Amino acid sequence: MVKAIRIHKTGGPEVLQLEDITLPQPGPGELRVKNRAIGLNFIDTYFRSGLYAAAQFPFVPGNEGAGEVVAVGPNVTEFKPGDRVAYVATLGSYAEERNVAVNSTVALPEAISFEAAASMMLKGMTAEYLLHRTYKVKAGDTILVHAAAGGTGLILCQWGKALGATVIGTVGSREKGELAKAHGADHVILYREEDFVARVKEITGGKLCDVVYDGVGKDTFLPSLDCLRPFGVLASFGNASGAVEPFNLGLLGPKGSLYVTRPTLFTHIAKRETMVEMAKNLFGAVASGKVVVPVNARFALADAANAHRALEGRGTTGSTVLIP
Repeated sequence: MVKAIRIHKTGGPEVLQLEDITLPQPGPGELRVKNRAIGLNFIDTYFRSGLYAAAQFPFVPGNEGAGEVVAVGPNVTEFKPGDRVAYVATLGSYAEERNVAVNSTVALPEAISFEAAASMMLKGMTAEYLLHRTYKVKAGDTILVHAAAGGTGLILCQWGKALGATVIGTVGSREKGELAKAHGADHVILYREEDFVARVKEITGGKLCDVVYDGVGKDTFLPSLDCLRPFGVLASFGNASGAVEPFNLGLLGPKGSLYVTRPTLFTHIAKRETMVEMAKNLFGAVASGKVVVPVNARFALADAANAHRALEGRGTTGSTVLIP
């Protein structure tokens, strides 16, 4: 028996229940991992609320974690008990231990802590594909990062700056603005006090941005189109303010033949060789010091409901982890 958070029905944070569950032995191609740290992400709230549909009830939420291998299934040769690993996988990480597919797991270098790894597998790998695959950022580009003081935002700011881009970040408070600046943002916009479109035009001298990275969704989507120069890219990768509403595709032409995409991490890591390549790139950026993964809050696994309240109430910065 292991402790896990389970959800029996969708709803608010109160539906997160700590329960005892029985884990089967790991099957072919699987590992059993003892979680040392579990990543908290907005996608967890989407499954909890029902915005994203879980395959069955009850279910254990959470997609990322880091820990040690305690058992391996049949025909597993890549890992052995005692190995340090990190993973981003299907639901099930809000638990003391879980079974996870080898294809969703990577070896964790000693130089990277369990807490940092649990905070970077979803957020950091998301930043990796956004910066290197969705739109390949290069020196001289100007990028706009919404929610720049969040977990993914801080990684995007640092890594974008290291790639030679001018980084503009939107934040909700002056304290978050200082945090974003400390992590690579050249300019910050207080979106509650300022019109971010007007400020982008002012900052760039009217040249606008090459790419907008938008994990906020409904509240920022349409105005973000006005922050792009001709042929610019809007990468909508999250729904923190709600799902993007249907819009007229014809808007993209007169605004500058713009590109809009809705990428997901799980499409990018569907091939194991791509996942390993992405993780190597991410771990290299962290090990080199180009990217620091700030873990700014920790909650006990049993306190997951309060962690969700803090996240949804915009009361967190950087990354938050659950500790079993």
